[in-house]
Amino acid sequence: MALSIKSDEADRLARELAAETGESLTQAVVIALHERLVREHARRGPRISTRLRRLQSDVAMPPVVDARAPEQILGYDDHGLPG
Repeated sequence: MALSIKSDEADRLARELAAETGESLTQAVVIALHERLVREHARRGPRISTRLRRLQSDVAMPPVVDARAPEQILGYDDHGLPG
């Protein structure tokens, strides 16, 4: 699969990086993109995990909207019969 980028600056930067590292142009671009993705994932990781922990906490402890026992809410008596 081909990637076509029409930017003189991108071409110059990729060639400069390849020359500095001794990598092929393709290797230099792939490694640079991979390293950037790793940094982005690391940067976003804590925020997502923090949000998930908060959500998990909210779901685990729903608010009490009626303090009565389920049987009382449904209207059953001590013998399990409708009252």
